[in-house]
Amino acid sequence: MYYWYKQMRVRPDSDMGGFTRILHSGKPDGLMDEIPTLVVDPLPEGADRGYIVLNRPWAFVQWLQKANIKEDYILMAEPDHIFVKPLPNLAHGEEPAAFPFFYIKPTDNEKILRKFFPEEKGPVSNIDPIGNSPVIIQKAQLEKIAPTWMNVSLKMKEDVETDKAFGWVLEMYAYAVASALHGVHHSLQKDFMIQPPWDAKSDNTFIIHYTYGCDYSLKGELTYGKIGEWRFDKRSYLRSPPPRNLSLPPPGVPESVVCTYCFAFFFSVQRNAISF
Repeated sequence: MYYWYKQMRVRPDSDMGGFTRILHSGKPDGLMDEIPTLVVDPLPEGADRGYIVLNRPWAFVQWLQKANIKEDYILMAEPDHIFVKPLPNLAHGEEPAAFPFFYIKPTDNEKILRKFFPEEKGPVSNIDPIGNSPVIIQKAQLEKIAPTWMNVSLKMKEDVETDKAFGWVLEMYAYAVASALHGVHHSLQKDFMIQPPWDAKSDNTFIIHYTYGCDYSLKGELTYGKIGEWRFDKRSYLRSPPPRNLSLPPPGVPESVVCTYCFAFFFSVQRNAISF
């Protein structure tokens, strides 16, 4: 992600500014000299209840308090976001830009969300179908939202019904609720990001979300949920980059998957070359 950020930042039509990796382990790691990093404290031991993402809003609160951020707008993104085009500022004044997730459905979860978003705040439809990333937002807005995001996340995790209903995306709902509590509405930008293999084309996007496993037969048929004859999945490379002899995608695989493969694999070759 950082490699492609550096490539895209210097190209025409880019509004990309400085870069900070927020590391919430509480201690430095082996990438400190390679990636600009701020080390922040994790939640107290046991507070995340095994849900490590719960540390994210607390990490942002600390970063906003400690860092000297020169830019007026902040892009919140994740390590599996690959920049494929120079990113302009998609936000408009006090209206942040965000990617809509099909599985974040506030109106389908009104009963649960009313625990955290009272009726006097308006209809549940005021809650955007988003997470905190990718989002481009004014620094001043995020400074107000971040503490609320942290508190709502903790309260959601403590509530058994909410924890069970939202699972891994609980913190995403918490950011959406926190934003709505502050009256902040996001402009929903579908072209902000694509998620292969479900999105077939990468032409109009700025970010590829390298999150879902890409499993295909050698005939180019998707076998999602079943390990394919050809596979490209980040979970296969948790401890090391992809090998140099990784096979090319078979004919018929969507362009977006091929693009993900090329961007991720090219970086791995670069890393290997540097390592040797």
